[in-house]
Amino acid sequence: MAVRKVKDLTGPGHTDRFGVGGTDLGVMTTAPDGRLVAVFGDTFERAGIGGPGWRSPVVLFGDPASARTGLEWTGAAGDGTYAEQVLPYHHDSVIHGRQVSTVIPTDVLTIGAEMYLHVMVCAGIGNVHWTEVHRSTDNGETWSHTGTTWPGDHHGGLFQMLTWAQGGDGYVYAFSTGFQRDKGLILQRVPADRLTDPDAWEGWGFRDGAWAWGNPPTVALTGAYGELCLRPVDGRWLLAFFDAGNYRIDVLNLQAPTDNLYEATRGTVVYGASWRGEDHAGGHVAQLYGGYIVPGSTLEELHLVVSQWNTETNWPYRSMQFTGGAPGSGRAASSSRSSTATERPSQPTSRAVEGESSGSTSILGKARELAQRYLRPPNR
Repeated sequence: MAVRKVKDLTGPGHTDRFGVGGTDLGVMTTAPDGRLVAVFGDTFERAGIGGPGWRSPVVLFGDPASARTGLEWTGAAGDGTYAEQVLPYHHDSVIHGRQVSTVIPTDVLTIGAEMYLHVMVCAGIGNVHWTEVHRSTDNGETWSHTGTTWPGDHHGGLFQMLTWAQGGDGYVYAFSTGFQRDKGLILQRVPADRLTDPDAWEGWGFRDGAWAWGNPPTVALTGAYGELCLRPVDGRWLLAFFDAGNYRIDVLNLQAPTDNLYEATRGTVVYGASWRGEDHAGGHVAQLYGGYIVPGSTLEELHLVVSQWNTETNWPYRSMQFTGGAPGSGRAASSSRSSTATERPSQPTSRAVEGESSGSTSILGKARELAQRYLRPPNR
């Protein structure tokens, strides 16, 4: 099945009624009441970055029946229809003695009647002070801090950008990386009923000649990665991620999170492109990132939320829906063994291979510059 764009999900004509002009991300889960819940990052009332109504994160609710035909939003978290910031803080303020510009969501998870949101507390793009977990007991309408936090340098800075999903064995599995898009992936797990207990988390690591739980987490896949999304789909585990080093969104098809990621079936779903070389119908997108799996996806028909930000013109700054077959499915456009390496490391790796391609470096660098210009009050 060829990759194709389904629709724009945010921006003029799509989310105006919620006070959402420019936004990104859109990580999704199904709420206990059956609605789709999408959590977005830095959001503004105007199309683009800057101007009134800066808030993050915000929550939109979607109709699950529309997941495979083009997501339709039915409401927003907040009073009335305006999508309010769901966490109580002020942008560009001092929190616990640290200058905080924004709080960025990385993943959202439903366990029974509760939902959990993992966020990064940041001072600008790529600079994470700490991460924390918030809980909702009303289907994503409101959120409260669980008190669970980790410092930004936890596990050498590899526990910032996180994705998590619950298995059938009582554990929640979590892959994570840094927010700088220059690090590899580590894997951890935690009993679902102890999710907010940092002492209950255990790493998947290589020690004494073998991989095992309870070891300090070892880099399971080297590279330069950004946004991540792990989800069980049709009896398999799919890990979608922005491969910043290769400027594309890839998906790994796993039997279990502990699979050898170097040997797993891997495919590119959306390719990076220049602005002149864009072809959304063919899955080529300029300045792309994100790549979040839409609930209701199947191996044959995988749907992803993909972000795009033109850091030169400041628009588009939006989230979009793409679809294609997962790697290893009968309708996948292409798939192969991981191109990063042929074997899992035989000894612990202290950190991922650093450095990005020139295209990814340009994207992140320009994003930082633009954030410094726009993500601050005008009098500062």
